[in-house]
Parts: sequence; structure tokens; C-alpha cells
Amino acid sequence: MKVSQQGNTVILEDIKHFNPKHIFECGQCFRWIKQEDDSYTGVAMGKVINVKQDGDKIYLDNTTKEDFDNIWYDYFDLGRDYEEMVNTLKVMDEYLEKATEFGEGIRILKQDGWEMLISFIISANNRIPMIQRAINNLSKNFGTYIGEYKGQEYYAFPTSEQLSKASVEEIRACSTGFRDKYIKSTSQTVNDENIDVLEYRKLSTDQCLKELLKFNGVGPKVADCIALFGMQKYDTFPVDVWVKRVMQEFYVDEDLSLTKIRKFGIEKFGDLAGFAQQYLFYYAREFGIGR
Repeated sequence: MKVSQQGNTVILEDIKHFNPKHIFECGQCFRWIKQEDDSYTGVAMGKVINVKQDGDKIYLDNTTKEDFDNIWYDYFDLGRDYEEMVNTLKVMDEYLEKATEFGEGIRILKQDGWEMLISFIISANNRIPMIQRAINNLSKNFGTYIGEYKGQEYYAFPTSEQLSKASVEEIRACSTGFRDKYIKSTSQTVNDENIDVLEYRKLSTDQCLKELLKFNGVGPKVADCIALFGMQKYDTFPVDVWVKRVMQEFYVDEDLSLTKIRKFGIEKFGDLAGFAQQYLFYYAREFGIGR
């Protein structure tokens, strides 16, 4: 991979397995919005950045080479050999071969654990546009102002301290629905008990999930998502409606419970279970498998 900078834009060349659409529309993140020119503008790590693909080049606008080295290289998981990983997955069976080929540009982002905790509480029984709206509203109302980019103002995701000061009613006014009390409770707990959820990354996957399940509004599927996308626990296997459908279509009996489907996925895909889940999820959703 070749990295260069022109003005406020960092340019990546000779990069494989990096497709903005695949990355930002595979269900793992909620603050990346598609623009009219097919680029994506997102808020992450307290920064605003725009990502665009043009041929074999990736343009990261509104950033610097220093921020790329210190933030975005890790955030976009650029140190991982996705070619090797995909080759390992696709020989497992014909379904993963098709799924990895279809979503070849997916990368699992290394997102902030605290933001993922609240974001996936919001995601429970919710649609992506509504999740995005709620997160944006919470950020605008309680987060720190970052700045303006192309005529639009952007705000960082609120800290636990900022969010804990909001009332349940104020949180509900951000279109969070019944999750308002869970967001309030979790923010209050993390702030009052001075919990650093990023420390959960150092725990085993099972212990990490055990700690996450202590928070109000976090069930098994939500905990798996937080662990995968916010804690880099790649040996877990979140099962939502699309994963359930694709697993029933290709791998397991229809009457198998979500818990048993999850267990099957972890046992079958091992340390790469989280990656397999993303490829299968994206493949199933885009093709409407099992509808």
C-alpha cells in the first residue's frame, strides 16, 4: 500500500479489500453517511473524515498523514492481511466462497467501545435509518462540537459524563424510543463507577461478554456486536435476523435456536467467526436470502 498526501487529502494506492460501500453498509457502523458523489462522510474518534473510492485509489479527505498514521491506519484495520484471511474463509465451503467474493471489500472497523455500547443498545429492534438519527441527535445535543465540513456541522459522540447529565426525557426526545432508560442507566453507571469500557478489550471474549451483559439494555446479541465491533473480539458470532436466515438457508436446521446457531458459528469458523459473520450478513441482506 502506498500512502501520500495532497493538501487535506490522504491518498491510498495499491490497497486490496477496501470498498467503502461494503465497509460502511455491512451493518457495523452508524455514523457514516453516503454522499451524492458516492463518497461517505463519517464521524469517528472525534474527527470528521470523508472516504471516496476512485478506481484503485482511496481518498481520505479532511485529514492528515499524521492522523492517518495515528488513527485511521488502525481504525480501518489496515495492518491485517485480508487477502490471507479471505483465502482461509473461502475454502471452508461454497457459501463462504460466494459471500467473501461478494463482500470482498469489507473491513471490520476498530471502533470506540463506549460508542458501540450505546449504539448497539439503540440498535435493538430498530432500523438503521432510525439508529443513525438517534445517534446523530444524541451527538448534536450532548456531544462536543467538532467543526464544519462542506457546510454541515458535526459533533463527537457524547462521553459517558456528558450523556449521564441528560434526563430520560431528553434522551427520549432524540428518537431513542424505549431504549431511553437503558441509555440513561448505562451512561450513569459507567460515569458514576468510573468504568473504562475500553479495558474490556484486555479480557477474554467470554469475560468481556459477561461484563457487557451487566448493562441494562444489553442482551446476548447486542453484547456480541459490541464485543466484535468495539472490543475486537473476532471469535464471537452475533446472530440477528439476517444471520439467522442465512445460517438456516445454508448450514443449520430451521428450528435451531439463536443460541445454538451462535454456538455452531463459533465452532465452525473459530477465531475468524466475526469476519465470517460479516460476510454472511452482508451477502444475506443484499440478496434477501431466506425472506
